[in-house]
Amino acid sequence: LEQIDLNTWVSMSIQRAVDKVQSRLQDGLAFLATVGSTAPFVGLFGTVWGIYNALTAIGVAGQASIDKVAGPVGEALIMTAIGLGVAVPAVLGYNFLVRRNKTAMEDVRAFSADLHSVVLSGAMSKAVGAANIKKVG
Repeated sequence: LEQIDLNTWVSMSIQRAVDKVQSRLQDGLAFLATVGSTAPFVGLFGTVWGIYNALTAIGVAGQASIDKVAGPVGEALIMTAIGLGVAVPAVLGYNFLVRRNKTAMEDVRAFSADLHSVVLSGAMSKAVGAANIKKVG
């Protein structure tokens, strides 16, 4: 219920807008970071599972010839390659977007400081002008 001065109101309004821009710029980054950090582990899990199945098949067959080992182990290693193939672009994209967002937020903050100055100087010059008119009149 208290009245706030113009400077405080303008500062709060501009800060609210800057925070909204920052929030919008960060949409989706958490998902991209999660994909980049978990994809290698999913690929590794697939590799371990594939090697386990290969060793189980070798145990059932009773012989460990190269043709019994190479196929299943090769298939298992494909999972690691897929995990890395997903993780590397996700991490590169995440880093690119974080750098771009940092630059954009520096521009937004600079603009908000300029806007704050312009709004207050315009409001102050009108208030001084109105006060001078009342003194003359």
